[in-house]
Amino acid sequence: MELAHSLLLNEDALAQITEAKRPVFIFEWLRFLDKILVAANKVDVKEKQKKLVEQLIGLISSAPGPPTRKLLAKNIATLYSIGDTFTVFQTLDKCNDIIKSRDDTPAYLPTKLAAVACVGAFYEKMGRMLGSSFPDTINNLLKALKSAESQGRGEILLSLQKVLSGLGGAAASCHRDIYKNARSLLTDRSMAVRCAVAKFLRFSSLELALHSVMFRPFLPKTNFNVKRATLEEVLELMATGFLRGGSGFLKSGGEMLKGGASVSREVRVGVTQAYVVFVTTLGGQWLERNFATFLSHVLDLVSHPRATQTHVEAVYSRRCVSFMLRATLGGLLGEKAQIAAGKEICQAISKQMRAVEAVVNDISGENKAGAADVSASQHVMVCALKELGSLVQSLSATASPLIQEPSIGLLETVTSVLLHPSMAARLAAAWCLRCVAVALPYQLTPLLDRCAERINNLKSSPEAVSGYSFAMAALLGGVHQCPLGIPHSKGKLVVSIAEDLLRTAAQNSRLSLQRTQAGWLLLGALMTLGSSLVRYHLPKMLLLWRNVFPRSQKELEAEKARGDSFTWQVTLEGRAGALCAMRSFVAHCPELLTEDVIRRLMTPIECAMTMMSHVPAIIKVHGAHLKASAAMVRLRLYDILALLPPKTYEGIFNALLRELVAEFTLTDNSANTTTSLLRSLCHYDDSVLMGSWLQETDHKCIEDQLQPNSASGSGALEHDPSSIYLRIPIGEAIPGPLPLGVSVIDASVALFGVVFPHVSFKHRLQMLDHFAECIKQAKGVRQQAVQLNIFTAVLSALKGLAENKSTLGPEEVRKSALALVMGALDNPNPILRCAAGEALGRMAQVVGEAAFIARMAQTSFDKLKSARDVVSRTGHSLALGCLHRYVGGIGSGQHLKTSVSILLALAQDGSSHEVQTWALHSLALIVDSSGPMYRGYVEPTLSLVLTLLLTVPPSHTEVHQCLGRCLGALITTVGPELQGNGATISTIRSSCLVGCAIMQDHSDSLVQAAAISCLQQLHMFAPRHVNLSSLVPCLCVHLCSSHLLLRRAAVACLRQLAQREAAEVCEYAMSLAKRAGDSKDNTTISDETLTLDFIPGSDLNITETGLEGVLFGMLDRETDRKLCSDIHDTLGHMLSSLAVEKLSHWLKLCKDVLAATTDVGGAVVFEVEKDEEDSEKKDEMDDDTMFTGLGEDDKTKPSVAPRWVTRVFAADCLCRIILLCANANKAHFDLAAARSAQAKNVKGDLLVLHLSDLIRMAFMAATDHSNQLRMAGLQALEDIIKKFASVPEPEFPGHVILEQYQANVGAALRPAFSPDTPSDITAKACQVCSTWIGSGVVSDLNDLRRVHNLLVSSLDKVQTGRGSSCQLYSESATTMEKLAVLKAWAEVYVMAMKIKKEAESKPAKPVRSGDDDEDEEDLGVDVLPPDSLITLVQPELPSLSRLWLAMLRDYALLTLPAEFSSQLPPDGGAFYTPETIDTARLHYRSSWAPVLHAVALWLSSTGFGAGQEKEEVPLAPSKTFALPQGASSPSKNFEDSVKDRMHLMLGVSIEFLCFPRPEEPIEHVVSCLQALCTLLESSCAKTHIAEDQLLAVELLNVLHRLLLTRDPPAIQLQVTAVVQETIRAAQDHLQQQRTSKEEEGEKDSQPILGEGGDTGELIPGKSLVFAAMELLVFILVRHLPQLNTRMKESPSHVPLRPQQLPEESARLVANTVSILAELPSLCSPAGSMTILPTVLFLITGVLRETAVKTSDNSVPVPVSAAMQGIKTIITSPLALLESMQTQWTSLVRSSLASVLEYSQPDESRPDMDQVSMLTTITLFLLSASNELVGVTVLQKGCMDRFRNALNSSDPWVQARCYQLLLSVFQHASRALSTPYIHALAPLMVEKLKAVELSRPGTAAELQAVQEGIRVLENLVGMGEEQNRVQLLALLVPTLISYLLDENAISSASQVSEGLHDFALQNLMRIGPLYPAAFKIVIGAAPELKTRLESAIRANQASSKAKAAARKAQPTVQTAPTIKLKTSFF
Repeated sequence: MELAHSLLLNEDALAQITEAKRPVFIFEWLRFLDKILVAANKVDVKEKQKKLVEQLIGLISSAPGPPTRKLLAKNIATLYSIGDTFTVFQTLDKCNDIIKSRDDTPAYLPTKLAAVACVGAFYEKMGRMLGSSFPDTINNLLKALKSAESQGRGEILLSLQKVLSGLGGAAASCHRDIYKNARSLLTDRSMAVRCAVAKFLRFSSLELALHSVMFRPFLPKTNFNVKRATLEEVLELMATGFLRGGSGFLKSGGEMLKGGASVSREVRVGVTQAYVVFVTTLGGQWLERNFATFLSHVLDLVSHPRATQTHVEAVYSRRCVSFMLRATLGGLLGEKAQIAAGKEICQAISKQMRAVEAVVNDISGENKAGAADVSASQHVMVCALKELGSLVQSLSATASPLIQEPSIGLLETVTSVLLHPSMAARLAAAWCLRCVAVALPYQLTPLLDRCAERINNLKSSPEAVSGYSFAMAALLGGVHQCPLGIPHSKGKLVVSIAEDLLRTAAQNSRLSLQRTQAGWLLLGALMTLGSSLVRYHLPKMLLLWRNVFPRSQKELEAEKARGDSFTWQVTLEGRAGALCAMRSFVAHCPELLTEDVIRRLMTPIECAMTMMSHVPAIIKVHGAHLKASAAMVRLRLYDILALLPPKTYEGIFNALLRELVAEFTLTDNSANTTTSLLRSLCHYDDSVLMGSWLQETDHKCIEDQLQPNSASGSGALEHDPSSIYLRIPIGEAIPGPLPLGVSVIDASVALFGVVFPHVSFKHRLQMLDHFAECIKQAKGVRQQAVQLNIFTAVLSALKGLAENKSTLGPEEVRKSALALVMGALDNPNPILRCAAGEALGRMAQVVGEAAFIARMAQTSFDKLKSARDVVSRTGHSLALGCLHRYVGGIGSGQHLKTSVSILLALAQDGSSHEVQTWALHSLALIVDSSGPMYRGYVEPTLSLVLTLLLTVPPSHTEVHQCLGRCLGALITTVGPELQGNGATISTIRSSCLVGCAIMQDHSDSLVQAAAISCLQQLHMFAPRHVNLSSLVPCLCVHLCSSHLLLRRAAVACLRQLAQREAAEVCEYAMSLAKRAGDSKDNTTISDETLTLDFIPGSDLNITETGLEGVLFGMLDRETDRKLCSDIHDTLGHMLSSLAVEKLSHWLKLCKDVLAATTDVGGAVVFEVEKDEEDSEKKDEMDDDTMFTGLGEDDKTKPSVAPRWVTRVFAADCLCRIILLCANANKAHFDLAAARSAQAKNVKGDLLVLHLSDLIRMAFMAATDHSNQLRMAGLQALEDIIKKFASVPEPEFPGHVILEQYQANVGAALRPAFSPDTPSDITAKACQVCSTWIGSGVVSDLNDLRRVHNLLVSSLDKVQTGRGSSCQLYSESATTMEKLAVLKAWAEVYVMAMKIKKEAESKPAKPVRSGDDDEDEEDLGVDVLPPDSLITLVQPELPSLSRLWLAMLRDYALLTLPAEFSSQLPPDGGAFYTPETIDTARLHYRSSWAPVLHAVALWLSSTGFGAGQEKEEVPLAPSKTFALPQGASSPSKNFEDSVKDRMHLMLGVSIEFLCFPRPEEPIEHVVSCLQALCTLLESSCAKTHIAEDQLLAVELLNVLHRLLLTRDPPAIQLQVTAVVQETIRAAQDHLQQQRTSKEEEGEKDSQPILGEGGDTGELIPGKSLVFAAMELLVFILVRHLPQLNTRMKESPSHVPLRPQQLPEESARLVANTVSILAELPSLCSPAGSMTILPTVLFLITGVLRETAVKTSDNSVPVPVSAAMQGIKTIITSPLALLESMQTQWTSLVRSSLASVLEYSQPDESRPDMDQVSMLTTITLFLLSASNELVGVTVLQKGCMDRFRNALNSSDPWVQARCYQLLLSVFQHASRALSTPYIHALAPLMVEKLKAVELSRPGTAAELQAVQEGIRVLENLVGMGEEQNRVQLLALLVPTLISYLLDENAISSASQVSEGLHDFALQNLMRIGPLYPAAFKIVIGAAPELKTRLESAIRANQASSKAKAAARKAQPTVQTAPTIKLKTSFF
């Protein structure tokens, strides 16, 4: 391929490669040329032009394929336009000659087509330069057009189009001829040609409207100056097309579509799309101005009798009109304009309704025509109401002005339609009300009440009963979309109404039917409210169901004989209704389906089943009009059985299967109805084989009408009223159940699939044989219908078998099934062939035996080798594909080679593109399922794919789509190998890229989509080889495509690219925008495929907001779920990788979206362009300003202001940006740093500089109309407060930057507390309030009060009982609101107490000065008095504490396991009602933790509420629990209350900590632990937990479990704090017991106190010490795994070097050690002996692991804790007990031995902290001297350690060693100290003497020497008098040796001089102390004396000099100092 990259074609290389690869080589060269010509140097091009032209013209006659000829033509034209144009006419003539040639053979065709393409390209590029030759060219082309075949016709039309666009006005003389010729082709039999003509004739919207039938409404882009049409004429013409189809649609073209009277569906769908395109082209503002005209026109269409000749036609027309309205209103108008449109629709409805009422009330019957009007009006109503509902629902809460404005009266208008005579209109009105309720949940309860009231008042009107019951059912069905729900009482209301209706149904025959239907409908709707509500009415429901059906066989028989046709109709309707309610119950209340309930449901169901067999006889007697009611009963029965487990109705299988099979084999049904389920049972990917139906498009809902199965796409509410309350299927906007006939068959097929796996093999065989028989019996169309239904059922059954993992059955069953399937593989109907292939695959999957699979495969192989007809070749090739798909690569591996070879051969069959399509599709399936096993066949398959891409005509789009699928599958198969650089891999890779390039250039959107997904796969495996610079702009262009699948593919690809390379993607997108800006002058985009697919009016518009802006804009237009979620993801990935770097860009994006008020889209008047512009422009401007919809200047504005959904997404993005910045860099939250960075002009932006924008955005969102946006805004506000609360304001020290935004925060919160705000928003706002108050931002009490008052008012609401919102929403909403208030108060209180505590613990100090170096938390502390926040909370505390305790009681009850549910109070708790218990649990779960903490603080600060008792009684309202009042003494009372509260607090905590759910936030765990800690600080709690030791043990066990599951160190620290408090409590308790015993004085008689008693045994589970040890050991081993002895024994153990622990771990270990050391004090002496070995082992272990040298010589926290622990233990009173003496001694000795062992110097531990180890050794020597005296081994060890330290090179170690030795030498027990003095003093003296030669160089060394001298001095002092001289003889000479002589002093360093001074002072001090001895020593050595004297003289001289210098200074300065000095004496 690389050889192809040269300016001239490399002919040598071309000659060397094989024939097959040449076309690819040539194509690659042309691609290279296309890129290089534009960029190359013109001189180079001109040099080689002649040769190039020859080569290119040579290619024309080499029969190039379609992609090649396109590129070839483009290149020749480009070459001439760049180089010389001398030979252009010659070349043109050559092409014309080829076109004129008479050679019609297929082989010559490509050459002709290439010539045609070249001519077109010449004219398009060079236009008027070729002017003189154009008449010949055009005539030549038109002549050729007459004789050409379809490919030629298409290509010539394309060329003509280019010729005309190139020549412009110059070609006017030929227009008429061309037009005539082209017109005649509009009825061409080839679809591709029709499309080409439609593109070509883009000049009057009409021709278009008609012939765009085939999918492509192309637009009025004017080429010719035709007389302008007015709007009325255009609409009139389009209406004719909609209503009349062909005849007379175009005056001259009437004969074009020989339509009879009925309109063909294709035309209707085509015209519908033409309407949409027409409006879209004119744009949103045009629509806004002309909406009234458009609406009335469209509604007239559907009221026209021709549009509604039959019911199905009427439904189709309605759907078309609904589509027109939705597609235009929903996408083109902004929210303001949509509200205006809603008003218009309302007026239209009320106008229609007035007309209807006039007819209905006209009793005299004068108005005969009226009846017809009424029936026509129903269709208008349905369309208008559906659109109104959709509008309101999409506007959500922003629709409130539409609902509330009295002048519109929307609700009155809609409810008035509930009385319309037609059921369809009533249902539509009910649906519309449901939409209103879902959009504005506060309307739900009032609407329900209103309907209930009307039903009761208008009981006697059939319409009212029906209409209002529809409305209520619809509203109940909408409740699940409103999270706040409805009050529980509404359920009771509905039940009573429904019961009443059912009871009174029989009283009045005029109303029986309506009342029966209404009653059951309401009960069915009630079931959707779920188990919690239905539970209460279940017994009544079961009774009602039982009574509808006869009780016994006898009654059934008796019933048959009675009754007339009317009573039977009512009976059947009633039973259908009852079954429908049952089905709703089973679907929505699965929790209530116990075995017993199912058993009771089965009685009526079985009875219904028996009744079914009697119905045919009844219909015979009473007439066929009962058929529909009977069918309805069957439908309901099948529906409910499909939901129940098949085991429950095994007994009725036989009867049931008879019914089912009869149903779908159409036994009793003369109509040829087919099921609609086949499509969904076939594989999604197979749609390419079924023709173009079912590709997902934006207009899928109207294209469904063109599908071949019965009544497809004719769904309507009136087919099944129950659908008004059921959940809407995903992807549909409005439920559209299919007509009853189809629904019943669908239900029977679905149920057959459920039952089949449970049926015996014998019956399976019978059924399969029966199916074959049925197909044989039927003929013609009926046979097709029966076969379709049977296949759907068989597929459904096979699918059921696969899901149940059961098998098909023995040989004969398989045979029968196989025969059935094989028979259909060569059915002419492609849908059946697909189904058969699918069934074959599923059978192979279910049977799963290799032999069976081999047999099936072999059959297809044989058939394919022999068959020549298209049908069997296609069917059997699919069969192969399906076998591989369902059995997988391994199961079908042995057939792989044969399958591939056969399919590759079939794919080359150019005679039938259908065979190619099916073969390639199967090949793709095989490649997909074989995986790596296919690797060997990749190259041949790939070369075939490329060859086909280069040769198959582009009009065969299905073949190209399948080629795309194959290419994608091949890329996946090769996978990551694609990154390699081997020769074969790079060939494969470049082939893939060429394939993608060809497909990207294809004109069909699906092929382009396939190309994109192939490139996406390639990018995944080999990202470096995909050229993003060309891919990204291409994707950006596709974002505006009119094809949904292409937009989806583009966004999916962008999503993947953005994950890895977001920055590059955005850059390339921006470069596209720049290019577009540059080429504004020449607007033609050379690549025509791009210009064809644009949605008119939304050309690609990348502005400075870049690709992100375009994606945000798409969110407003797109409705497709998948697409929107991909856009969200793409934006999310971009945000994550770019937001921090391009902060201001992203913030501006979010801000623009959030700031979009709904005013954009208001009408704007444009000036008509200036006359000077250009006369052509003037012509194009319409005289009638209707069409001046969009002036040029409108293109820059977004088409629609961002809708609320997009704004919510923007608010979420804002929160994500804040989070990303928080994780990125602390400077984002530091104003001073940010300003300095800004001043230095550092690249990148910092968040803190945008704070005002952040606040503004959060404020805008929090105060919006839309509730979702308010939530998002409050969330953002909370995030901002949390992140910025502690950012100081550099200019005003002591203040924070958020202070200036107090007003904004207050204003954002205030509306959330207004009475009409939904509970969830108020709850969120409470959360924000508490965050704000607790953040410490506001320092002024009065400012805080503003927000604080909001909380106070909410608290009042909580205390008064019911909140105001409780009547509108369910009780659980009230619970949520109240708990949120209590939680907010709790958080504020916790914060206040924290501030107070900090203030108390700090010493009082003056107001802080400028330096702001404190903790962030205490910012406000000194500005306020410390208890300021507390003063705000204090007044509320009495009532708050009571409410908090009540809430905790509720929570405790609600967390009880299900088996204790009987203990719950029957009438609910303080804040929840029993009915809403399940939802209430969730709210309690989110708010209990802060409340627990607050209560703990309150209890411990008030001493468990002591003194609160008195005032508590009057405050308690009836509902809250007053504390027990009784005759018993008040103290008893108080103790009880303490006990109760302790149990409550500990119970809640322990229950939670036992098993904190993984989803619980970590803060809850922390709160709970803090609460426990606080609680245990109070003395009451301590006594309580100490008295009940088991409780303490349980607490510790639970904490141990918590540690096992939760990792963060913060939690572990908190746990140790709780443990410490628990241990302290136990210690205090033990102490009390001991003192009381001593007082009693019975020392001996009592058992020994403390754990372990006499024996010393600790019982796990009962022993507190044991529990504590378990927990503490766990913590230690977790942080210091080396302590675990087992670890060392394990073979894989690598000894770890001790290293410094992180700070939190160090604190943890220290806490743990100090608790460990306390444990022995809880035990009896024997007990402590049990645990002491372990404790000491652990503590010395910690010492070993953590004693690591630090840089600053500080002692690590764990080390000091360990020493402290050792000291605590060694000095404990145990040492004094005689009984334990020996054990104790050995313990102490072995501990010291361990420490000695650990302190052994060792090369594996170079950084051991010697000082800590020595200190520990000294600690042992001093504290446990008795036990250690005279143990020589230990003594020797200790001496070694000291010796090592003295010899250490580190002066710090030496200095510490001297200090420690001093303490040992001075020890009171001489027995201990003497050996050490004897051993170590000589060494010391030596060391100190040696200093004379190496004087200290650093302060540390000096200090070491000084410490040594101090020890010596002390020894001199300790010595007896007689030894004093010898001792001084050691000390004095050493000291004198340190003195310097006079000359040396001046040059000596500071340290050296310091040593000199030190020595001198010491000598002068020692002299007077021991004068006699001193004299003797000095006298003995005269040189010492002289040195000393000279030093003293020098010293005196220097001090005199200093004094003189002082005198010389001016006295002024000294005076005050002297005065001061004196004044102090």
